[in-house]
Parts: sequence; structure tokens; C-alpha cells
Amino acid sequence: MNRRSLLAAGMTLPFLAACAMPIQNGLTPVLESDTPIQGVTTSRDGRVFVVFARLDGAEGPRVAEWVNGQYRPYPDAAWNAWRPGAAPNNAFVRANALRIGPEGDLWVVDTGSPGIGKPALAGGPKLVQIDLATNKAKRIYRLDELTGERSFIDDVRFNARLAYVTDAGQPAIIVMDLDRGAGWRVLEGDPSLTARRPLTAEGQELRGPDGRPVLIHADQVEVSQDGQWLYYQSCSGPMSRIATRYLDDRNIADSERARHVEPWAQTGSTGGTAIDAAGNIYASDTDKLAILRIAPDRTVTTLVQDPRLLWVDAMWIDEAGDLWLPAAQLNRLPAFQGGTSRVVQPVRVFKFTLGTQPVRR
Repeated sequence: MNRRSLLAAGMTLPFLAACAMPIQNGLTPVLESDTPIQGVTTSRDGRVFVVFARLDGAEGPRVAEWVNGQYRPYPDAAWNAWRPGAAPNNAFVRANALRIGPEGDLWVVDTGSPGIGKPALAGGPKLVQIDLATNKAKRIYRLDELTGERSFIDDVRFNARLAYVTDAGQPAIIVMDLDRGAGWRVLEGDPSLTARRPLTAEGQELRGPDGRPVLIHADQVEVSQDGQWLYYQSCSGPMSRIATRYLDDRNIADSERARHVEPWAQTGSTGGTAIDAAGNIYASDTDKLAILRIAPDRTVTTLVQDPRLLWVDAMWIDEAGDLWLPAAQLNRLPAFQGGTSRVVQPVRVFKFTLGTQPVRR
């Protein structure tokens, strides 16, 4: 039975086993895959979920749970079985991010786009809330009315019953009232959300399938422990922050919001970020192959640097204080390499012990 048949049958997918490699440079390999893992998250009771990078719209599961040594399509095979021509409303077209929310559910960001440079499908862009107790979608937040033809829904963070969703294609932040299911766009086209320079990795400028330099706008986003600050940046930096009160009031004009944007850190090209309860922000440097720590006083230090940290994407801090690092190698995918993959197999997820507490808002 081939992989497509396995998926259709709802069976598990034995990509590669969990790692049993020794700790080096403080990095513990914990997962391996033959498909780049773009993000990872863990529940409070230890369940592990990943999102696979399907940038070219390739077939295969988008979201999976690591169960008994295998990646199982999550929440089920149907959600991961979208094909061109099929309705995108209740399936992942191209999931881009996932994380456990403050209430303990799994949240998945679906760009709704079938491939790089392709517009999102009607009914495709969405934020999906999945109940881990029932393994069923609890609520789907449709984002069509909050996106444009150039939109690329990227990532999400929470602040009590509000969600902040980044639009990396048509730079803005979407604020979603999760109770009402209504949202609004803020800082539309603001310079702090707009890529000022092309994306680079391993010292090389990334170029897309059209040969043009890759520009990814509003991407990384984090909320402080007290919910008072939102930190954010384009994929190529630098990092800014703004008090959340200026975003949460939809009646404030963007011209007024822009006055309250503060420069925060001179980050370069960044794969992903995370924040701990002490206010330290962790950012992956895709050129230095390192994880930077940005302290509350804005001091930037190198936490760890290692040649295996190839484009660490969406990071996660678990309840034990470990930082999960999916070394996704996105810059080595065919889309950015003239059609030829430079990905070194297997692709790995590492852990690094921080000994700090995560932010769970």
C-alpha cells in the first residue's frame, strides 16, 4: 500500500523513528522525518504535534501527531487529504503553523494557498481550533473577509480571548475576537511589518521560483506574559513592539497606532521565535545557524550556535522548560534552489534545556 493509500485509510505514516542520538552542544535530537517539519507544539500531558512544510502543495499530511513512534495525520485523514479541485473549507490546504492555545486546544493556521505564489482559495484561509479530548475540530474561524488577494496567513499568538494573526503577504496583523468570531486588520502596510530587505539563509539570498528575491512581511509574533506587549517583525527583521491596547481597540486609526510602534531588536533573517515567562525572546538566525536570546533589557546574546540548526522555524517552549527547535531547512527546498532540493536527510527536531517557564495566554 502506498503513502496515499495509507492516508486515505486513516493509517499511521511511519516517516522515520524518534532520534536516539547523543546530546551535542546542548542539543538533543528528539524527532526525525523525511519531510521538513516547520513547527512543533506539545500539550500539557505530553502529546506532540507537528506541521509539515508543503510549500509546493505536495501531497501528504499537513498536520500530524507523534504516536507510538509514528506520525499520524491529525485530527484525522480527511483533514489532511485535500487535493487540487477539492473543497478547502474543512481540510488543510497548506497549514503553516500550529500551537497549543491557552485553553489546551490545538490551533492550526491554514494559509489556504495551494503553493508558493499562488492565491488563497475561497474558503481556504482559516484558523482551526481542535479539541484534544475529542480529536475533532471545535471551531473554524474563516479569514476570507479579512484577507486580500496577496495575503499569506502566517502565524498566531493569543492574549486571553483575542488572537493575533500575521499576514506575511499583505503586511498587517489580524486581531480576532475568538468569542464573537469577528476580526479586524491593524497596522496595514506599516513599515514595521514590511520586509525591508530580501530574506537570507546560510549567507545566501533566497530567490523564489520566479527568480526574484524572497520578501516575507509580517511573520514572527509573540505576546508578553502580562499580555501588555506584542513583539513582531517581518521575516528579515528588525523586531518591533507595540502595546496591545492599541491593537485591541478596533476604533483606533492606524495612523495613531503607528505612533506607538517601538523598535526593539536589530534581528536579521529569522526562521522562528518563542518567548518565555521572564520576557526573554528566542529568535533563530538563519545565517548564523544560531538561536539568539533577546533579554527584556534588549540585550542580544547567542544561546546556541550549531551547523545542524538549519533554518529553525516555529519554536516551542514546553512545560518542562525545554525549547523545541525544528530545523526545517526551508531555504534548501526546491522552491528556493532553482527546482533542486538541497535538504539533507533526515530533517530533525532538537530540544535545548532553558529551565524557564513558557508564556501561556
